Amino acid sequence: MADEIHTTRDPDGTTHTTTVIDRAPRRGGGIGIGLILLVAILVAAFFAFQFLSSEKAESGAITEAAEKVGAAAQDVGDAAQRAVD
Repeated sequence: MADEIHTTRDPDGTTHTTTVIDRAPRRGGGIGIGLILLVAILVAAFFAFQFLSSEKAESGAITEAAEKVGAAAQDVGDAAQRAVD
C-alpha cells in the first residue's frame, strides 16, 4: 500500500495537491451474508418439519377416530341384527 502525493502548479503560481491513498480491497462480506442466509434456511426448515409432523399426527388421529367410529357402527349393526333374529 503506497500513498502518492501529486502537486501541480498553474502558470499563475497556484498549486494544487492531490493525495492518492491506496488501500487493499475489502473481502469477506459475502461470507457473512452467506452465513445469515444459511441460518435463515435452517430455521425455516425446522419450522416446516414441525408443521409437517403436527399435520401427520393430526391426520393419524383423525384416521384412528374414524376407524373407531366405523367399528362402533359395526357393533351396533351386529347387535341390531341379533335382536331381530
